Amino acid sequence: MQNPLLDFSGLPQFDRIQPEHITPALDTLIQQGKQTIEQLAISDAAPTWQNFAEPLEQIEEKLSRAWSQVGHMNAVVNSPALREAYNDNLPKLTDFYSDLAQDERLYNKFKALKASREYASLTQAQKKIIDNEIRDFKLGGAELPPAQKQRFKQIQEQLSKLTTKFEENIMDTVDAFQHIEADTAHLSGIPQDALAAAKQAAETVGQSGYLFTLHFPSYMPVLQYADHRPLRESLYRAYATRASELGEAKWDNSGLMQEILALRHEAAVMLGFSNYAEMSLATKMADSPQQVIDFLQNLAQRAKPYAQQDMQELQTYAAKLGISDMQAWDVAYVSEKLREQKYAYSDQEVKQYFPEAKVLQGLFKVVESIFKVHVRKTQAPVWHTDASFYEIRDQQQQLIGQFYLDLYARNNKRGGAWMDEAITRRVHDGQLTTPVAYLTCNFSAPVGDKPALFTHDEVITLFHEFGHGLHHMLTRVESYGVSGIKGVEWDAVELPSQFMENFCWEWDVVKHMTSHVDSGEPLPRSLFDKMIAAKNFQSGMQTVRQIEFSLFDMRLHHEYRDHNRIDVLQLIEQVRDQVAVVRPPKWNRFPHAFSHIFAGGYAAGYYSYKWAEVLSADAYSMFEENGVLCAETGQRFWHEILAQGGSRPAMESFVAFRGRTPDIEALLRHHGMSA
Repeated sequence: MQNPLLDFSGLPQFDRIQPEHITPALDTLIQQGKQTIEQLAISDAAPTWQNFAEPLEQIEEKLSRAWSQVGHMNAVVNSPALREAYNDNLPKLTDFYSDLAQDERLYNKFKALKASREYASLTQAQKKIIDNEIRDFKLGGAELPPAQKQRFKQIQEQLSKLTTKFEENIMDTVDAFQHIEADTAHLSGIPQDALAAAKQAAETVGQSGYLFTLHFPSYMPVLQYADHRPLRESLYRAYATRASELGEAKWDNSGLMQEILALRHEAAVMLGFSNYAEMSLATKMADSPQQVIDFLQNLAQRAKPYAQQDMQELQTYAAKLGISDMQAWDVAYVSEKLREQKYAYSDQEVKQYFPEAKVLQGLFKVVESIFKVHVRKTQAPVWHTDASFYEIRDQQQQLIGQFYLDLYARNNKRGGAWMDEAITRRVHDGQLTTPVAYLTCNFSAPVGDKPALFTHDEVITLFHEFGHGLHHMLTRVESYGVSGIKGVEWDAVELPSQFMENFCWEWDVVKHMTSHVDSGEPLPRSLFDKMIAAKNFQSGMQTVRQIEFSLFDMRLHHEYRDHNRIDVLQLIEQVRDQVAVVRPPKWNRFPHAFSHIFAGGYAAGYYSYKWAEVLSADAYSMFEENGVLCAETGQRFWHEILAQGGSRPAMESFVAFRGRTPDIEALLRHHGMSA
């Protein structure tokens, strides 16, 4: 057992994994997988759950467990050797899964299993897995003629390479950018902790002055607070043109976008869909691209008047600050000044009350209160000194789930925040495997002897990702394919994450998770009341911004036609004409860094955030009715939503919890946009 990636006896051995372990581990697992598949395919035995579905599940579980460790390290401690090993093995993995998805022998056995007498006696989860497999074989090209199968497989391989390259280009652009500011007069307005971090960053690379990067904890305080307008413009321009033709040619995503769109469209048409948007929705709650577009346009119609009011107020205030021609790099700055003037507090003031340890304590207290579990820190091998490890136990001290936490931004780490699966819950050979999650953010690290301090927005992000983590860890499903978030429709997967965000606006929660970094005093109620008053500050603008991204994504994949290079920049301008109130400059290249849809799982699915927010707001309204930390409602939410995983349609789970279908009014009320 020399190779740590081949040891499935416990937790990942991040202290031992080296790039040179990756290829031999993947080769071994793929070879074993192929042998098992061949044996299953040629077997004369009638397929049953035990002799057919379970051995296939075993292959998938091992392979995905090993690869999740590789993919995770590639995202959080990227290095040339690791990247090379990742990229060398990605085609092999894609090739293996493409062959699996196209194997008519396996496809026919799943259909036979569904038609068998045994099917009726299987659990709900097992039936759902069989149904999903039959659907996914069709989507994988199992019904295509041989020549088309080969082409379909080539497309999948090319797409996996191109989407990986898209993300790498963004990461490399961000890591390469440095702005050294030597003139202290240009630093006016920037908070002290951001300046201390910039000074420390400069010293680390042997420079004097202050070093600013495009990593969010460095970039955002400049946009939000720097009085010096040229400094804001300089950083905004670099951020808004990441991975585009306006920067280094080797990191330009322009061509990759066209290739990705063309290949997705070609694959969709081969399977009988008119476009990729239709293919994407085959595994989602929404029925058609038009239904999604109608949903977004209806929401835009409700939100845009509020957004226009927000914008008018902002422009009026900008003029008072002497900014008569407000530009995109002024919006965050003017917004912060306006908020301070209207509500008499700043993000920076609030941030002093949210030290990391206290925030985590508050988050865990919510989870412990409503779900009656215990969260505690424990030990496990990690990939970086920033990372830590925790476990969740029930009231009988039984282990339920475990998770890694990696909270700070740094070089060689992918931007953004996400949850991913390390190990998925299942029962195999009578043995229960406990689920393990990765929770990753990009917040400001501690500076000097001060703890890490989080903005309220970052606290919300942490709660959001923890909601995804709970969905993965609190599942009660024992069959791998629909355990946790597996098999959950993509437009419902944001329900638990957005649901958790609501607790960040409850006094009974917030008062327990604040402690001023200097005085130790909790957040004053008067300051919290100002935050509540400002909760829906610019919510109209924020809503139409999300709708802009969602409509752009859906239309991009819905309107693409054969071999017709779509003008990506023209399309986003059209969408902005319809819904936007903030118009970025013509040189803004937002699509070039839109990794959610070009490198993540949100292609023709970005609308899921808004779609699921309707579900999450309505689900949370039941807590508002019964008591925000009501354990009885929490148990019901756990039982009907989190525990079910993907074992039944998301709408059934929602109705079982709420007692009715979802209502959009709760969402509008939460955003201050109800009648």
